[in-house]
Amino acid sequence: MRQSKRIFDEDQLENFNPDERYNLAFKRVKRIKGFYVHALVYLFVNAFIIISNVLKSEKGSEVFFEWETFATAFFWGIGLLAHGLSVFGRNVFFGHNWEERKIQEFMEKEKSEKWE
Repeated sequence: MRQSKRIFDEDQLENFNPDERYNLAFKRVKRIKGFYVHALVYLFVNAFIIISNVLKSEKGSEVFFEWETFATAFFWGIGLLAHGLSVFGRNVFFGHNWEERKIQEFMEKEKSEKWE
């Protein structure tokens, strides 16, 4: 049974003993590595499919724009996206506590500009 993904704050991580922290970090690294391997296989396989479809075609570049050329890449790409979201979480673009960090950054910037 797969454990649900949990994101821990720094304060919470300090409460774990070093072995538990290592195990959490080890599992996270394995998940990230698995995603990167998945992404590399995706790139190589789909590049091979697209190039072989274009080269075996008598029509030349017309086959490049057909649905069959990109169908595998499209549907597998949806799976790769889901895998990435499961590894990096929903906050992949903004990160954990992004809003709070940005608010603090703007407050510090405004504070420093007032006194200059």
